Amino acid sequence: MNPGWICDLCGNEFPPAGQPPTRCPICADDRQFIPRSGPSWSELNPAADNELTAAELEPGFWQLTIRPSVGIGQHTYVIESTDGNVLWEPPGFIGPSLTDWLDEHGGLCAITASHPHLVGASVSLSHRYGRVPVWFNDNDRRWVTRPDPVIEFWRDTTNIAPGLHLVQCGGHFPGSAVLHLPQAADGRGALLTGDTIMAVPHPEMVSFMRSFPNLIPLSPRLVRGIADRVAELRFDRIYAAFGAPVAPKAAEIVASSAQRYIDWVTDAQMDPDERNGQASG
Repeated sequence: MNPGWICDLCGNEFPPAGQPPTRCPICADDRQFIPRSGPSWSELNPAADNELTAAELEPGFWQLTIRPSVGIGQHTYVIESTDGNVLWEPPGFIGPSLTDWLDEHGGLCAITASHPHLVGASVSLSHRYGRVPVWFNDNDRRWVTRPDPVIEFWRDTTNIAPGLHLVQCGGHFPGSAVLHLPQAADGRGALLTGDTIMAVPHPEMVSFMRSFPNLIPLSPRLVRGIADRVAELRFDRIYAAFGAPVAPKAAEIVASSAQRYIDWVTDAQMDPDERNGQASG
């Protein structure tokens, strides 16, 4: 029997079986999509030869990039702690370029992600590193694609390693979370946000969505909830699932971006050209 299946579209792993699943619930949901060509599956391959590059963004904090990318192709991060390394949003990939790098840097003590889209091959990597816990928010448990005893369900906030705290924010998924690194950014703090708070091309803006590929917005209530939740945390930098880091003044950028979003979707904000046209009429 094969070691498991990977959905080629989202990169999440499914249990070992003689045949791939007929449906990926992650991609069938309105937050993702299945193309007209239908679902696509690959066997999880421990010998896959994808290339890995690692960039140390801060002391003890690395961004890992797999090429060719797998699934959604999110940024993967490794955070050093006194208990070991935490893997944030792993790829759907367990090849030697990744495992050799992790071995050289001391293995893993925990694995987690911001939400179910970016779980990757978490269970297989947990098994590879002594069955370390895979932290998964309890509100999203129906989206687990490979059930296993290594999965630890959590709510609200939890400490997964010394100085590293998961904080539930909701929004994109009810259990969507950020990982707070209070000592990052030279002690000013940083958040790993996945899709909970999305980096965008404008360096002084972020955004929030139910579905990024399908452009389904969140309600003002949910966006306000995210902004209020992270306002409780001290941070000056954001590392999201895609794009460049948001810094400096990331906390101010989140607050202003949330208010801008709410103003537009509630019609409190009007384009100045539209306002001028109404005035002249």
